[in-house]
Amino acid sequence: MPAKYNEYKDKIGEIIIGYYQREHNENIYVDLGKVEGVLPKKYQSAREEYEKNDRIKALIVDIKRTQSGLQLVLSRTDPDFVKSILELEVPEIGEKIVGIHKIVREAGYRTKIAVYSNKEDVDPVGACVGLKGVRIQNVIRELEGEKIDVLNYSEDPRIFIKNALSPAEVEKVIILDADKKEALAVVNDTQFSLAIGKQGQNVRLANKLCDWSIDVKPEAQ
Repeated sequence: MPAKYNEYKDKIGEIIIGYYQREHNENIYVDLGKVEGVLPKKYQSAREEYEKNDRIKALIVDIKRTQSGLQLVLSRTDPDFVKSILELEVPEIGEKIVGIHKIVREAGYRTKIAVYSNKEDVDPVGACVGLKGVRIQNVIRELEGEKIDVLNYSEDPRIFIKNALSPAEVEKVIILDADKKEALAVVNDTQFSLAIGKQGQNVRLANKLCDWSIDVKPEAQ
């Protein structure tokens, strides 16, 4: 058992593929070959439903010793899960040409990814999206159709906040208090609901991504 434990403890943070075995108390048990995996309810995306023998790709987040042996705890909601899938699709990330600044996500609904380039002639968003969107479509497919915004990171908070509120077009960003990280984003009246997002989701994720408190107001106000 210790040998097997050591073999898997180094795999925390890696992607593994297994097959749906059974469900118990809303937790999904996954056949991983040599060991069993469990995908707890809290680590399942709201979009996903599984049937017997469905293929499941997930991130290893923990290892548990159980009476029957080792069990790998899996997640499909972790932002690192998106990161790992993106790395598989975008060779420029592995080559350190494109870097990921931060990923935030409300699993099953929307993910925002802030990227930057270490080479002036490489567009980091373009590299992640791919020709005709093929790379990002593969990531979206793996996430069962979750919305993904890939945007440019900037050290200038005004630019970063503006980018983070995509897909909405932001007219201007006003820094209210730099120390408290409070900002106001002004948008055209037609862009207001898009900037806020469904149940406030877009602005909530932008807040998390930038680590700023962003207030969105339409121009009329």
